Amino acid sequence: MNPPPAIEVQNLRYRYHDGTEALGGVSFRIEPGECVGLLGPNGSGKSTLLLHLNGILPDEPGANGTVRVNGALLSRANLEAIRRQVGLVFQDPDDQLFCPTVAEDVAFGPQQLGLVGSEVKHRVQRALVQVGLPDFDQRTPHHLSHGEKRRVCLAGVLACEPSILVFDEPTSDLDPRGRREFKALLRQIPATKVIATHDLELVVELCRRVIVLDRGVIVADGLTRVVLDDEPLMLAHGLEKPHILFHRHPH
Repeated sequence: MNPPPAIEVQNLRYRYHDGTEALGGVSFRIEPGECVGLLGPNGSGKSTLLLHLNGILPDEPGANGTVRVNGALLSRANLEAIRRQVGLVFQDPDDQLFCPTVAEDVAFGPQQLGLVGSEVKHRVQRALVQVGLPDFDQRTPHHLSHGEKRRVCLAGVLACEPSILVFDEPTSDLDPRGRREFKALLRQIPATKVIATHDLELVVELCRRVIVLDRGVIVADGLTRVVLDDEPLMLAHGLEKPHILFHRHPH
């Protein structure tokens, strides 16, 4: 028997309190181990969609469509279990860092899972090694560079050992070197990944598949190079064909 999809979303709808429709019936599935880019202009519903994947947004899960994670229906009853499986890395690292030291920040998630003592310490050390910051445990987060802060946020999520990682604009505000390093880091992480981004070169390099969202609906879902090569489609939805595709031919 094949494993269930890592994520399965069916007819997901969401309106903000002012009545604006953010998602207008979105359906897709992502298989275990896939790395999928989520594209779309500002206001297309990308961040709103990401917040549904581990139950942060819906007032009443299931009321407006369904989200399944590794086969389990997202509901109030299993919110905790789902959040252990879906790690969300926010766009602004400062939204995620609030402890006096890096080690305490990375330890926060595992402690929320009920882990204590040496198990927490082990997870913190392992996660910091994974993100290339092995000696940063006693550093102060707000003294770090933007790129280092992003890595600490990622370490905090990895320390919870989720099977799915969800990123909101992971390379925004990074300089070219920071972007290169973060892309290399993402490539090494074996989890299922969903990456909402405007960084189309990152998508070409890391994601075999993309989903394009505009005004709360999916307008394309397919192989990255095929979708991004469709210049009329890209321009119609506020995107541009990335330069990387002008210079390279598919292997």
